[in-house]
Formats: sequence, C-alpha cells, structure tokens
Amino acid sequence: MRITMIGSGYVGLVSGACFSDFGHEVTCVDLDAGKIDRLKQGIIPIFEPGLDTLVTTNAAAGRLSFTTDLASAVADADVVFIAVGTPSRRGDGHADLSYVHAAAADIARALKGFTVIVTKSTVPVGTGDEVERIIADTNPDAEFVVVSNPEFLREGAAIDDFKRPDRIVVGLEDERARPVMEEVYRPLYLNQAPVMFTGRRTAELIKYAANAFLAMKITFINEMADLCEKAGGDVQAVARGIGLDKRIGSKFLNAGPGYGGSCFPKDTLALVKTGQDFDAPLRLIETTVAVNDNRKRAMGRKVIAACEGNVRGKTIGILGLTFKPNTDDMRDAPSIAIIQTLLDAGATIRAYDPEGMEMAKSMISGIEYAADAYDAAKDADCLVLVTEWNQFRSLDLGRLKAAMATPALVDLRNVYRRSDVEKAGFTYASIGRSEAAGDHEGRMDAAE
Repeated sequence: MRITMIGSGYVGLVSGACFSDFGHEVTCVDLDAGKIDRLKQGIIPIFEPGLDTLVTTNAAAGRLSFTTDLASAVADADVVFIAVGTPSRRGDGHADLSYVHAAAADIARALKGFTVIVTKSTVPVGTGDEVERIIADTNPDAEFVVVSNPEFLREGAAIDDFKRPDRIVVGLEDERARPVMEEVYRPLYLNQAPVMFTGRRTAELIKYAANAFLAMKITFINEMADLCEKAGGDVQAVARGIGLDKRIGSKFLNAGPGYGGSCFPKDTLALVKTGQDFDAPLRLIETTVAVNDNRKRAMGRKVIAACEGNVRGKTIGILGLTFKPNTDDMRDAPSIAIIQTLLDAGATIRAYDPEGMEMAKSMISGIEYAADAYDAAKDADCLVLVTEWNQFRSLDLGRLKAAMATPALVDLRNVYRRSDVEKAGFTYASIGRSEAAGDHEGRMDAAE
C-alpha cells in the first residue's frame, strides 16, 4: 500500500520506518526542510535503538522516502497518517491541536480519490470528528473516511513494540475503512497481534486511559515507597509481593523519582482537562498529576538531606538526565526539577548522560557536563543516580570513591544493594528502603 506519514517526529518516523519494513511504500512528510534533508542523508534526529538501521535499509530499498511536498505525497496515498505533535497548551493544560487541525486542512486540499485519513497523534476524545469536519469543509468533494489508530510505543523499545504489539486499536465510524486498515496491518497477523475495532471516540479514549492508568500505577508505588521509608519496609519487596498477583501485574511498579517523558505528563493533564470539560472529573488522575509534580522536587530535597541538610558550595554528581534509559528525550524528565532544586540550594552540578546531554543543554543552564560517570563523580560531595542506564548498573565503586570528595550515593532507582555500597565505604540512600529493612531482592522489571 501507499502510505503517507504527516510528521516525521518520534511517532511518525518510527511508524513510517516500520510500515516500510513490512513492505508498504511509505513517504514521510515534514515542514522542517532541514530535518528532511538530514533524513535523506541517513541522519536520524532522535535516539531510538535500531531506528537508524531500519531507516537506511528501507530508504535504500526504495520503500521509504522523505519530502516537504505534502500535496504530492497525499495525492498519491491510499492511507494518510497524521502523526504531528500535540503538546500541552500553554495556560490551560489542554492538548494543543493546532498542528493536527493544520494537517487536516492541508490534507483536504491535496486529496485525490478515496483516502483513509488516520489520526496517529494522541488526541482528546472527539478530535476525529473535528478532523472530519475540517476536511469536509475545506474540500466538500473529497472522498475520505477518518480513523483513530493510537500508538502505544515505549521510547527505547519502540520498534519492538510496533512489530510485536500487545494490541492494535482502530476506531472507525465508516466500514469502508476496515479492509484498508486490515491491509495496512496484515503483516502483523503472522505475529497474531490482536486488532481491536471500536468506535472512533472509544479509540481516542483508550489511548489516554492506558497512559493515565500506567502513570497512576507509578505514582501509587512511589507513595508506597515513602510509607516504606517511614515504617521500616522495603518497597521492592512490596512491589514484588503485589506484582505477582495476576490482577495487578509487575509492570510499572518500580519506585523512583516520578514519571516524565513526552507522553505521561501531557496526556494525564489533557485527560484531566477533558474530564472537566465533560463534567466528569477524574479525581484519581488529578491526584496522580499533583503527586508526581511534587515528587520531583522532593527528590532534590532527598539529596540535600543526604548531604546533612546543606549543599551550598558542594558539588553534586548526577548520573542520568533523560526520563528513562535508551532515549535522548529530556521532556519533563525528573532530573530537571531535581537539578533545579539543588541549584536553588547553592550546589554545583556535574552531570553525565550517555545520550541526553545535547538536549539537556537547551533545557538546563548553569551546570557542567562530564565525559563519563567517573568524571561526574570527580571531587563530588555526593553522587545521585537518576536514570538507570545499563552502564550505571555495575560501576566500580572503589574507583568512584577514590574520585569523590565525600563518598555518598543517592540511588533514586534502587539499582544497588545497600550492603555492597556501604561495604565499599559509601553512605547510601535509596527509594522506599529503610535501613531497618535491609537488602531484599524485590525488583521486577526496568522502569518504564
């Protein structure tokens, strides 16, 4: 099939590359001419494991191309995906749909023949209706149907998620779209990926509900971690104990500094606003948002407490800046609030991240960047593990201690065992594990 992807950001580029790897003919469109030029040269604008190879292989095979010419790409397409950004709107927290609406109008002017228009962007309930109205008003003669097909991609594991999905959700109001979408995803039938057809509004709600539930699960275990610290428990053992219950499951039960990234913060906030608009307030999600926002700065205060209540004039080493491993995404990363809290308290920051430092430089000012983890620890009064990159999981504790002014480790991801760290001569603080609880093997899976 001929597929056009409007938007060559994270979702659009990953989806387009994967569709082309299925054998479809895919054209990725973006208004940013510089980005398109770089993609044509095989330069990938984001870090996602395996994406560079996928793009260059399929581009070389002629199945994947890049252009700024939306009109010609849409005119030749059987299916057009809208995969543009929907950031939080300044002032009220609603999803900013201006890019979606603009894409719909541009698509309408270029349509030739029957075309399925698919909203891939994360959008509030009812957006598909508005996209349909915009296209019909802009081009009354257009033959088209509008479908919702939300993405469920984890940064750092997006290609595997796309090719081996838990489910594919397709929301439609016109049955003419069903055989087209079945053909789009036909290659995944071999993997027995379930395709769930629903109404369009239901599909839009599924995406927000999924992200909100996972964010709520993270926030729940973080609050349990606080209780464990006060009451003498071990949150990792608690998480394992409840996660083994099949009704609960082990995923997203790793205590830490709070969720971040491009999805959970904006999607939970947008869902809260949607609930208010429909006079159906979502109190659990409202609380989730508030607790998570407060937690990030609380982690900064936790570091200060580990430094005997004062970091003024002290150097703090930060390991990990991105909101999770295997991505360069800094959007709403907990590290931002943690670092700002420490800077406000008078600390000097030396930070290292394997992939996120370039993006961090545009978002965090007044800090130093290190060459590696040991450089970040040089002359530091405290080392803080913020993001659990694999290369931080087996650091040479002796080498770290020798580099530091004061051997203190604050482990915000519970990567290390207290006994091992203290044996190496460090003072140690972690999440949800009191000294009385000791070491227990409770960790289940890498934090999402």
